[in-house]
Amino acid sequence: MGAAVHATCDIAAARSAAPGVGVGHPRLVLATTILASSLAFVDGSVVNVGLPAIGRSLSADAGALQWVVNAYLLPLSALLLLGGAAGDRFGRQRLLIAGTALFALASIGCAVAPTLSILLASRFVQGVGAAALMPNSLAILGATFKDEAKGRAIGIWAATGAAMGALGPVVGGALVDLVNWRAIFLINLPLAAGAIGLAWRYVPRDRDGRDQRLDGIGGVLVTLGLGALTWALTVASGRGGWTASAVAAAISSLGLLGAFVLIERRRHDRAMMPLGLFTSTSFVGLTLLTLLLYGALGGLFVLIPYVLIEAAGYSGAAAGAALLPLPVVLSVASPVMGALAGRMGPRLPLSIGPLVVAAGFLLALRIGRNVNYWGDVLPAILVIAIGMSGAVAPLTTAVLSSVDERHTGSASGFNSAVARAGGLIATALLGSVLAAKGEQLFSAFHGAMLAGAGACAAGCLCAFSMVRRDVSKSEAAP
Repeated sequence: MGAAVHATCDIAAARSAAPGVGVGHPRLVLATTILASSLAFVDGSVVNVGLPAIGRSLSADAGALQWVVNAYLLPLSALLLLGGAAGDRFGRQRLLIAGTALFALASIGCAVAPTLSILLASRFVQGVGAAALMPNSLAILGATFKDEAKGRAIGIWAATGAAMGALGPVVGGALVDLVNWRAIFLINLPLAAGAIGLAWRYVPRDRDGRDQRLDGIGGVLVTLGLGALTWALTVASGRGGWTASAVAAAISSLGLLGAFVLIERRRHDRAMMPLGLFTSTSFVGLTLLTLLLYGALGGLFVLIPYVLIEAAGYSGAAAGAALLPLPVVLSVASPVMGALAGRMGPRLPLSIGPLVVAAGFLLALRIGRNVNYWGDVLPAILVIAIGMSGAVAPLTTAVLSSVDERHTGSASGFNSAVARAGGLIATALLGSVLAAKGEQLFSAFHGAMLAGAGACAAGCLCAFSMVRRDVSKSEAAP
């Protein structure tokens, strides 16, 4: 379900792509990018519905269930920018096909995994594939169309991707109920086959950028750093708390991420994360807002289906449909709010939207054992959707406007990576909730909702205090 929100976050990457030469079948290229992106959108949401069944089938505890989600989010968050650079280096069509094929093979590995360790390894490979296909799919989309046609194509891509991500949990929940959790990974295979076939036939083969060097060391360091941090938070959020190993992992993550920053500083504009981005106060504020807001939502998308299935007796399909109003409201209201933000500037919507989302998290405190969907769950989801509608459209525009033209591609890609990293960190902090049973599960869930409301309120403060009223390129790094 988070795909509906991530689709709007990823729009900036497609908008920032420079237009290329015309292609003979632009509509089929659009269909290719939709199918490829839908792999990441569907898989990022459908697995949440299957977590209870996976836990029972593979005897997975709370920490293992966290890694079922985060083994995918970790490489996707860390390698998203590197995947885009690899497309520039080796060819976007080639990376799109390779990433899609890798994702499909890993999906088969997930479906047949006999043990938890093989499932987690396959999920990691899925994340690597998604990190290759997502940025190159968006770059191909942005380069295929120009001017008004580009805007229409991006709108179709975002709406279709959001719809696929929204329907994924419903279909996945039905498959869990009727077959088993392994079937949810097989949804990816026809999508992958269609994307590969169309890409091979209709996406032009671009030339290799042999003069461009990849920031491989940076990619390894940030993956290891985020992995160590995720492991430390996962252990610390469990019953053992901050053990010696968790503290050691947290310290190691700081060292690895510090080394990553030093490497990026030496590479200047050739870095996967140019540090020149952070000379813009508005960009820093937008990055913090993205991390906090999408982190809160990442926790929500994991916990709502889990709690409804485990403690409220919902079927997989019903739990998957519980969040369906969010993408519906988002797709309808976002264009209206985007137009409004265009007239008044992004600062006010980016400040008010997270506060409305925080109010929705507080409404989720009404969810308990005798939960009534229409009276308890739906109001919270609707309020969160309205708040997100006010934030996502101006966030996309503000990110592109907060840096100079040379950095728009890096800024949009980094913002998408930060959105995934927010979900990664949030999921790592859910150990005490996923380990709870009965009434304790609801108590832990309510604590997580309060934390989510606090994160959204903090995001509001970041936007209000750091984002300029007239975000413009004059503030960007030279």
